[in-house]
Amino acid sequence: MRRTLVATAALMALGAHAQTSPAPEGGLVLNPVVVTATPGLPQAAFDTPASVDVVGGSQIRDGQLGVNVSESLARVPGITALNRQNYAQDIQVSSRGYGARSTFGVRGLRLYTDGIPATAPDGQGQVSHFDLLTADRIEVLRGPFSALYGNSSGGVISLFTADGGPQTVGEVGASFGSDGLRRETVRASGQNGALQYNLGASLFETDGTRPHSAASRDAANGKLKYNIDGDTKLSLVFNEVHMPDVQDALGLTRAEYNANPQGTTANAFTYNTRKTVSQTQAGLVFEKRLAGGDSFKLSGWDGARGTEQWQAIPPSTQVAASSPGGVIALDRSYQGADAQYTLRTRLADAPLAVTAGMTTERLRENRFGYQNFIGPAAAPTQLGVQGALRRDEVNSVRSFDQYVQGVWSLSRWSLTAGLRHSQVDFSSEDHYLVNGNDSGSKSYSATNPVLGLVFHATDNLNLYASAGRGFETPTFNELAYRPGGPGLNFNLQAATSRQYELGAKALLGAGWQGNVAVYQARTANELAVLSNSGGRSTYQNVAQTLRQGVEASLAGRWDGGWSAQLAATVLRARYDSDFLTCVAAPCTKPTVPVASGSLIPGIPRSSAFGELAWSHQPWGLVLASEMRYTGRIMADDRNTDFAPASTVFALRASLQQKAGAWTFKEFARVDNVADRRYIGSVIVNESNGRFFEPGPGRTWLIGLNAALAL
Repeated sequence: MRRTLVATAALMALGAHAQTSPAPEGGLVLNPVVVTATPGLPQAAFDTPASVDVVGGSQIRDGQLGVNVSESLARVPGITALNRQNYAQDIQVSSRGYGARSTFGVRGLRLYTDGIPATAPDGQGQVSHFDLLTADRIEVLRGPFSALYGNSSGGVISLFTADGGPQTVGEVGASFGSDGLRRETVRASGQNGALQYNLGASLFETDGTRPHSAASRDAANGKLKYNIDGDTKLSLVFNEVHMPDVQDALGLTRAEYNANPQGTTANAFTYNTRKTVSQTQAGLVFEKRLAGGDSFKLSGWDGARGTEQWQAIPPSTQVAASSPGGVIALDRSYQGADAQYTLRTRLADAPLAVTAGMTTERLRENRFGYQNFIGPAAAPTQLGVQGALRRDEVNSVRSFDQYVQGVWSLSRWSLTAGLRHSQVDFSSEDHYLVNGNDSGSKSYSATNPVLGLVFHATDNLNLYASAGRGFETPTFNELAYRPGGPGLNFNLQAATSRQYELGAKALLGAGWQGNVAVYQARTANELAVLSNSGGRSTYQNVAQTLRQGVEASLAGRWDGGWSAQLAATVLRARYDSDFLTCVAAPCTKPTVPVASGSLIPGIPRSSAFGELAWSHQPWGLVLASEMRYTGRIMADDRNTDFAPASTVFALRASLQQKAGAWTFKEFARVDNVADRRYIGSVIVNESNGRFFEPGPGRTWLIGLNAALAL
C-alpha cells in the first residue's frame, strides 16, 4: 500500500510538469464534468467529498466491442468488473469488494439507467440492458455517499443516454471477431423543434470462447426528451433486451483447468445448461426549474423481466420432497416512483442547496421450479428439459424511502450531509404444498446518515473527508433457499456498514488530474455463501468483516498527441470473526471452521489499468496500448484455492475520415496480445470445486461505422 502511494505521487509530479493540450470531445473526462453523486444536487466531480469517476462516450465505444460494461469500468479504481465470458451469468461487478460474492447478476451496489433503477428494491441488479451504443457517459460512485441511494453498500453505477440533436444523425455499424463474434448496430438521433430523440438497436452473437458458451443478445434503447419550455422538460426512456437459450459452460475444477484451460465440464453438455432472459422497461421523468433556482423532479418507471434457467443438478438429488428441481423459471414485474424538491437559498451569506424526496418501489415475482429430466430419477429418459413441477410461489418486495441531503458552500470549505430512511418488506405465498407451506414474510429498515467535508486548499487542490453508514438487505435470490429445503431463508439479517474515507483531488497542469483516496469499511452481519452447488446458493450472516484500501488515478495529455491514464487499487478485505461453513453438498448445517483473518473470496488484492495513446488528428489516427492487471483472488472462504494474479495487454488502432456529411470510422484491436493463460473470474464457494472460469486467449476484433449528419 505504501509503495502504491509513493508511485502515485511520483506520477502526479511527472504530470504536473508535462505540457498538455485540450482533450478531444468525448475523450478523457476531467474537472468540469458535473456529476450526481448527491441525488438532486449536481456538482463538479472535483468538488465532491467522494470518490466519483466518469467514463465518457468515446471511451465507452471507440475501439471497443461496446457490449459489456466491463470494457469501460476497468478504467475506474475501486471497481472490479470481470467478464466471465459467460453471458448466461452476466459479468461480475464489485465496488471496494462489495458484490463480489454474487454468483450471477450484480449485488452490493446500485445500478441506474437515466435515473431509472436497474437494481430491484431487494438489491439484485442486472447490466445486460445497459445500452452502450447510445450512452453519453457512465458515472461511478464509491464509498460512504452511496448510502444516499438506499439499499446498497459499495457504490453506484449510473448510465446516461445522450440527448439527441442539434444535428440529425443516422449511423450504422458492424463488428466481427474471434469465436464467431459479430455485432450490428443502428442509431438515429436528432431534434425536431422541442423534441430531442436518440434511438439505437443492436444484434450481438458469439460462438463463445469455450465449448457450450454460445450467446445472442438483441437490444433496443431510446430516449425522447420534450422541452416544454426553457424551465420544463419531460423525458421518456425505454429499453428492451432479449437473450434466448444462452449457453452456460459452468466453472472448472483446478484439475479440469490444468488439463484444458479452455475446456468445459461434461455436465454442461449432459444437462444442456442454459438461460433465456427477456426484459422490457420504460421510465418517465418530469423536471421543472422554479423561481430562485429551486427545482422539482418526478420520476416513474415500470418493467418486466422473465428468466428461465436449466441447471446441472443430478436427478437423484431432486427426489426429496424438499428439492425445488433443476429448472428455475421467474416472471418478474416491477414499478416505482421518486419525487424530489431542491431548495436553493443562503445560510450565513453562503450558498445552501437542500434536496428532500421520497421513493417507493415494488417487485412481484412468480417463481417456479421444475425437474430437469423426464422419466424416473433412477433412469431418466431425457435430461436438460423442463419436467415435473417442484416449486410454485408468489414473492413480493416493497420499499419506501425518505431522504434529505444538502450542500453548504463556504469560501474555502463545503459541507455535504444527508440522511436516508429505508423500509424494505418481503413476503412469500407458497402455492406448492406437497412439502408443506413455506409462506412467510420479513421486514428490514435502517436510517443511514452521511457527512462529507471538502477543504478547497487552492484552485487546483481539494482535500476531503467523508463518513457514513450503509444498509444491505438479502435479495430474493439469497433468500430463495434454506439449507436443506426450498422455502425462503427468512433467518437472514440485513448487513450494516460504517465507512470512512480521506481523499485528495489535484489538477496538475492543463488537462491533467490526479485523485487519491484511502478508506475503511466495517460491516456487521455481512452475507456470505453457506453452500453453492449446481447453480443453487444458500447464504448466512457473518458477524464482522473489514475492508481497507487505497485508490489512485492519473489522467492527462501531452503535446504531440500523447495521452495516458492510470488507475490502481490496493484492497485488503478479510473476515474479522470466526464462523462455520459448508464444503460439500448437501449440507444443512455448517461444520467447517473459517478463521478470523481469512480473506473474503472473489476480491482481488490489487488491480490496475493503464493506457498509453497517440493520436494524429490530420489522419484521424489513434494508436493505443492497454494494460489490465488483476491480483490474486481467493475462491472460497477457507482460502484453500485461488485464481493467480494476471496481467494482459491489448492493442488497438482506429481511423476516421470525413466526406461531406459522412463520417467513417474503422478500428481493430487485439486482446491478450501475449496469449497469456489466466483465470478470468471465480465462482465463490462452489461446493464441487468448480471455482474457475478461464479468460480467453488471444482474440481479435475489427469494426466499421458510417454516420450521416443532416
